[in-house]
Amino acid sequence: MKRTSEGGLNIIGTTQLNTNFELQNNITKLDSLPSIPVLAQKLLTLELNTDEGEEMLLNLIGLDPLISAKIIGLANSGMSGANLKVSAINHAAIRLGLTRVKSIAIGIATLSMRSNFPDSKIKTDDLWLNSMGIAFAMGAIAKAMPSSSRPSEDKVFLAGLLHDIGYIALGYLDAKASDALYDQLQLQTDSSVLEIEQNLLVMTHCEIGAQLGQLWELPEEIISVIRYHHSPKLEEAAKGQPLVRMVNVAEKILPEFCIFKHSRDAVTDQDWLELGIDPADTDEIRNNIAEVSAQAYEFAGSF
Repeated sequence: MKRTSEGGLNIIGTTQLNTNFELQNNITKLDSLPSIPVLAQKLLTLELNTDEGEEMLLNLIGLDPLISAKIIGLANSGMSGANLKVSAINHAAIRLGLTRVKSIAIGIATLSMRSNFPDSKIKTDDLWLNSMGIAFAMGAIAKAMPSSSRPSEDKVFLAGLLHDIGYIALGYLDAKASDALYDQLQLQTDSSVLEIEQNLLVMTHCEIGAQLGQLWELPEEIISVIRYHHSPKLEEAAKGQPLVRMVNVAEKILPEFCIFKHSRDAVTDQDWLELGIDPADTDEIRNNIAEVSAQAYEFAGSF
């Protein structure tokens, strides 16, 4: 058993074997997890470069009152910078842009399926807040990147919204393991999230989420983001670059938006250079991120 610095027993000790055993068996049930919502599946394959595609996007979103309300709410929030209020999804799409609307709709549809899973201590509201904050921070980072290496807006938002989807799958596969992880992450704030997950569960939320992404046939870039956003320097993360680095940098800048409040490394000059950004120009980027994240917090909290 491991011991705490005060000499007491760390509860990882006796629960680890049982939790590992259950999760390793339950991971084989991943294919029993509900399929990606039909709406999200249709949106993922929808092309927006035709009038027909644009019309279908608005029609699909219009069929879901929850998603429509959230997108209209976002269009009316301070994040849009507009004073006049809109009340229709087509007007909201014009204000926000179709690619952004598409990505947000996919993220909402995917995260909403959490309500059909067993209840656990990792809450959907926390996942939603985390996802929105990181996605909008990535948007601010993208604007500062060279146009030649800047990912498309829909990929940026989708990566931000789905990067921590592994926590949804974990709650479904093993609610007890999910709750045990939550408790340990509250106790061991000086350790990294991945270290705690590997000690307690063997599999991290990154790997669980990536396997779910493969099952759902998500784009390869997004699967790489899910799997490597805590380890962007690995060679295997290349397929998801620069999105992987963008998520990693956003989480370092906005630790308060992350589901678990753990100490994180500071953003280095090399991190910025890898994104094609001059470290001397990052004060404005940080200010922009602080502004949009505050607005994202307000918007996400309204739901």
